[in-house]
Amino acid sequence: MHSSPSPRPPLPRRLVLGGAAALTAGAALAASAPRAARTTAGAPPPPEPSPAVRPQLLLTEPQSPHTLVLAYDLPEAVTGSAGAAALRALVAAWTRALDGSPRAALALGPGALHRLPLAAPALAELPPFPGDRLDPARSGADVLVQLCGAEGPEQLDGAAAVLDGRAAGLLTPRWRQAGELPPTAPGETPRNLFGFKDGTANPAPAERDRIWLTDGPYAGGCHLVYRRIAMDVAGFTGLPTERQEEVFGRRREDGSPLGGSVERDEPDLYAKYPDGRYVVPATSHVRLASPRQDGGARMLRLGYGYRDGPEDEGLVFCAYLRDPGHFVRVQRRLAENDALSAFTEHRASAVGWVPPAGPDGVPVF
Repeated sequence: MHSSPSPRPPLPRRLVLGGAAALTAGAALAASAPRAARTTAGAPPPPEPSPAVRPQLLLTEPQSPHTLVLAYDLPEAVTGSAGAAALRALVAAWTRALDGSPRAALALGPGALHRLPLAAPALAELPPFPGDRLDPARSGADVLVQLCGAEGPEQLDGAAAVLDGRAAGLLTPRWRQAGELPPTAPGETPRNLFGFKDGTANPAPAERDRIWLTDGPYAGGCHLVYRRIAMDVAGFTGLPTERQEEVFGRRREDGSPLGGSVERDEPDLYAKYPDGRYVVPATSHVRLASPRQDGGARMLRLGYGYRDGPEDEGLVFCAYLRDPGHFVRVQRRLAENDALSAFTEHRASAVGWVPPAGPDGVPVF
């Protein structure tokens, strides 16, 4: 697994809640690449929606067992229309080089969107949340790439080497984080390091148009929220199973919500015991993260376990959703009231705009 660029202290057993060549190529591509600027002062209006654009392919595929998230920064000297053209040219070269294997999703961070005239909605960094202990060296980025594959870490490391080589002279690697799923039978929901199924509430492939914009100038695009979440595995798994289930709001064995019968049952947030207690506890993760709390808004959560040392293990959390404000609302509820927060700590964070892809698969921005 990939380790942090700077060592972190061990997780407590009980946490408190709380390139010149690229520039030349880009200039040559400038006449043909689709472009427009964000609606900021002095910038052209956003582009007209195109029926040819579609979501990036990673968002429509089943979850692969391995992931590698790459983060890059743009040098301060890369600005203006020449910088934007260079970045478009690089991303087109990346897309051709990968050719769909492994799958990839590209996101543009707030810094890139503020400095370059790109076709993207305005975007700000995520606000701080109670209990965060973020490492700046592995948080944020101008460009984020999530690679997902089935052939093991070597496949993703090889793809990352290709991207790094082509980025030289334009982008500087900032950080990277690998993750993987445990062996999971086809059609089954994978389990996290706490032993619970993770991803039950994800929208099915036929419903995934609920995570990207379906109309307007940015149709087919969405946002990525990345969090590196340390997990106190020993502390949580040391709890009695009944208490673990109360913390999650689901049964450990089959993933069904408390009060339900099977994994895919909708949690009944209103059901109570005769003594007035909620069947799905008020501080349970399922209740506080429920789409019902946000008007039915959905996110696609691609979670992977990581182990970067005996005292550093947890969750690589990548969520794709229409509006990062949705994540902010959910995370505030979780940080303030989620019983699971006593066993987790957010140590890295990033956000980006995930542009739609054109007919050739190249992200359009």
